[in-house]
Amino acid sequence: MENALESPSMSRRQLLNFLTGSVVATVVGVAVVPAAKFFSPPSETTEGGGMIAKDILGNPIPARQILAEISGTRALVAGLAGEPTYLTIQEDGTLHPWGIVNNCTHLGCTFPWNGIDEEFQCPCHGSRYSDQGVVLRGPANRPLKLVHVSVVGDSIWLYPWSETDPRTNEKPWWV
Repeated sequence: MENALESPSMSRRQLLNFLTGSVVATVVGVAVVPAAKFFSPPSETTEGGGMIAKDILGNPIPARQILAEISGTRALVAGLAGEPTYLTIQEDGTLHPWGIVNNCTHLGCTFPWNGIDEEFQCPCHGSRYSDQGVVLRGPANRPLKLVHVSVVGDSIWLYPWSETDPRTNEKPWWV
């Protein structure tokens, strides 16, 4: 009778299967990391909550494209959390240091810039805002939300605004 404690030796077939499986597992493991990096979207946010300004399709907008417009132009971009945000080109050809979020503070409607009247006009309930987002006429009773705007290289970065609102010299209502 055979001793039950003896283990049978590994056959040549088992050894080749083990080696083949090890090689395949190693190759797949090494290939997964670059593939995962390739298929993951590039980092477009920062630790401070900043995001790159994008167009309606979600593509980053080059700063040179916006800055090629004439001074006083208001460009509408997708900003923080996808909120539509107006960026303003200043007289010196740079972007204004803050952007104005395009959400009416009455009921959250989006609205156009009226270049003839030089104000934002909400078509839903008639609220009107100055070129800096200050309420001119209700029913809205709060100024429009602000975001910081920064140009780095050819990218436009938008950051949350948490400091004192320069228009009211008070703590922002959205913080």
